[in-house]
Amino acid sequence: MNQERLQKVYTMMQEDNLSQLLVTSPATIFYLTGRWYACGERMLVLYLHLEQKPRLFLNELFTAPLDDALEVVTFKDTDQPVDILSRYLEPKQAVGIDKTWPSGFLLALQGLLPGNRYLNCSGLLDHLRMCKDAQEIALMQKASQINDQAVTKLIGLVGEGCTEIQLVKALLPFYEKMGASDYSFPPIVSFGANGADPHHQPDGTVLKAGDSIVIDIGCRYRSYCSDMTRTVFYKHVPAEAQKIYSTVLAAHDKAIAMVKPGARFCEVDRAARGLIEAAGYGPYFTHRTGHSIGLETHDYGDVSSANTEELKPGMIFSVEPGIYLPGQCGVRIEDLVLVTPEGHQVLNAVSRSLQVLD
Repeated sequence: MNQERLQKVYTMMQEDNLSQLLVTSPATIFYLTGRWYACGERMLVLYLHLEQKPRLFLNELFTAPLDDALEVVTFKDTDQPVDILSRYLEPKQAVGIDKTWPSGFLLALQGLLPGNRYLNCSGLLDHLRMCKDAQEIALMQKASQINDQAVTKLIGLVGEGCTEIQLVKALLPFYEKMGASDYSFPPIVSFGANGADPHHQPDGTVLKAGDSIVIDIGCRYRSYCSDMTRTVFYKHVPAEAQKIYSTVLAAHDKAIAMVKPGARFCEVDRAARGLIEAAGYGPYFTHRTGHSIGLETHDYGDVSSANTEELKPGMIFSVEPGIYLPGQCGVRIEDLVLVTPEGHQVLNAVSRSLQVLD
């Protein structure tokens, strides 16, 4: 168990007058215990109580941790795991639960302990993970350094006759060579009109002169995610596309300049969105300006007009404005940004200047 992080959870529970909490997100369980569990449909719960040792409820098929600070309760596939869990809970008291527990488990627990109150405590756990500690920051910096090299590698592979899927196939071996374990999300490589779909799935589209090339990729390094987008062009840049690129780059830079403690997520979004709207492309910026990132590609918290939360040191999120013209092209530029006590640090170093490939 990570005692420092665990103590923060206990402090937040006390502030909320909550004596017991079920942690069910594998990412949050890793955050507190240092171990990942991919249990699929099987129940996985870390039970926290202010006056008891933490208990991990785990199917016996999975290896239990050796940790004197943690009690492990195992069960078989033929057992009723929710029944076992219910015997440890304090009856007729509030039970905090995070957001990822399947309804089949929750409804079964409510049926077994109808006298308890069940509270959504996602916010408690999500906010704890939003501000990264020094170790997490170092891992995310390393993940972004690897991603910088991967983007540069893919751009170098672009050439006549290449397809989107060919570029993607070169990516995972490179990540593994650099020490990353996997993608942090399915890679996006989009040529020309395909770039107008922000989440285009790479296919056999063949590159042609004048195409924009959107490369949006990320890796996992020691469980922490990276995410970055660059848009380059092949042979030449159509006039409209050049205007779009300049607009997106200016919006990206203006938004990042806003990042500092005390600023609000919605203000960062407004900086990018306002510039794109002023240029006449407002309807073609179809998504939020960014998202928090850490153990998950989309951690809690986004850079949008609806999020009025203030930025705090240790937060890491993407800034990724884009303009998408259906049937023509798409342009997106994305970097990860760390909020520092003095302002911010951009975690990516690949040039954002307009690049035209021969």
